[in-house]
Amino acid sequence: MTIQDLPAKLVQHLFFTLVPVAIGFLLGVLIGILLSRKPKLSGIVLPILSVFNTIPGIVFIGLLVLVWGAQSATVLVALGVYATFPVLKNTYAGLVSVDPQYIEAAKGCGMSAIQSLTQVELPLAMPTIIGGLRMSTVYTVSWAVLASMIGGGGLGDFIYAGLSSDNSELILMGAIPAALLAFVLGSLVDALQRKVVPKGIRRGGSAA
Repeated sequence: MTIQDLPAKLVQHLFFTLVPVAIGFLLGVLIGILLSRKPKLSGIVLPILSVFNTIPGIVFIGLLVLVWGAQSATVLVALGVYATFPVLKNTYAGLVSVDPQYIEAAKGCGMSAIQSLTQVELPLAMPTIIGGLRMSTVYTVSWAVLASMIGGGGLGDFIYAGLSSDNSELILMGAIPAALLAFVLGSLVDALQRKVVPKGIRRGGSAA
């Protein structure tokens, strides 16, 4: 494995990052919205998810390999599940923390529950939701290294090859691009936050 393999491995790693994050964001927002509407259900589901989230990724992928075999879909599902947790928790936290007076005001203006959610609650919760997306993205960059354990490819190939051969150069060839990728993607999510979140309700911003 040489430096010439780096571009292809980087593309593979990006694939194993972006697809699970997209899946995790969609599921996290949808489930977070559902749990914010069902307090009793959230009291059961969130503690279970917290316990599940403590299971090491390598163990979860190993269990899925036993069921589905060593294939890319196995890694994508495993990483998608883990990518869901930060978005789900932040979506739930953001929605339940919306000041009730804004919800009442929306009802007073004749808004339906869906309109209140999409036009009032979600915009107010968006800084917290985007924060969950950022965590999910950065974490998934590191978790995607696990794809190499079942031959999925990615930057983890350099790291595992370096560890098995005691070659620090190979380890750095995988670790440094992974760290840079996490930084770049995290910065892109920050840029997304500035784009979609009104200035007055961004973190650190003052309300108008």
